[in-house]
Amino acid sequence: MAWLTFGIVVFFAVHLLPTVLPLRESAVRKLGESAYKGIYSVVAVVGLVMIIWGTATAEFVPLWEPPAWGRPTALPLVLASLILLAASHMPGNIKRITRHPMLLGIALWALAHLAANGDLASLLLFGSFLCYTLIDGLSVTTRRSQTPLEPQPIRRDLITVIAGTLVFAVLVFLHPYLFGVPAIG
Repeated sequence: MAWLTFGIVVFFAVHLLPTVLPLRESAVRKLGESAYKGIYSVVAVVGLVMIIWGTATAEFVPLWEPPAWGRPTALPLVLASLILLAASHMPGNIKRITRHPMLLGIALWALAHLAANGDLASLLLFGSFLCYTLIDGLSVTTRRSQTPLEPQPIRRDLITVIAGTLVFAVLVFLHPYLFGVPAIG
C-alpha cells in the first residue's frame, strides 16, 4: 500500500502544480519551458508507474460491500468516460458542451470503479482521482475563461463516440489480463 500511496502523492503533486500559477511560472522561469515540461512528464510517469505497481501489489483490505448495482452501472459509466476522454483530444460538440471532457471523463471513471469495488486500494486510487478532478476542475474554471467553441459537424462527434467505444471494447476484453478481474461477469 505504501507504493500506491506514494505514487498517488507524486502523481497528483506534479499534476496540481499548474493550479498554483506562481509556482508554475517560477519553475518555468528557472528551468525553461522545455525543461519544465520534460521534468513534469518524467515525474508524472514515475508517479503513474508507482501507482500501477502499488495497486498490483496492494493487499486486499475490504472496507464495504459494493452495492448490487455497482458493477452493472460501472460499464456504461466507463464507456461514457472513455468517450469523454476521446472528446478531450478531438474537435467536436462534446468538447463544446462539456468544456472539460477529460476531467468529467476521469470523474465518471473513478465513480464507476468506486461503485464496483469496496476495498482500501480502490478507495485510495479512485478516490484520489475523483478528488483531483474536483480540485482541478475548480482551478481550471477560475484560471481561464474559455472562448465559446464553434459548433462542429455531427460526424466529428460520431467519430469521437466510435473511438471511445473501441477503446472501451478493448479494455473490457483486456481487463482480466491487465487488472486480474473481468469487467463483465
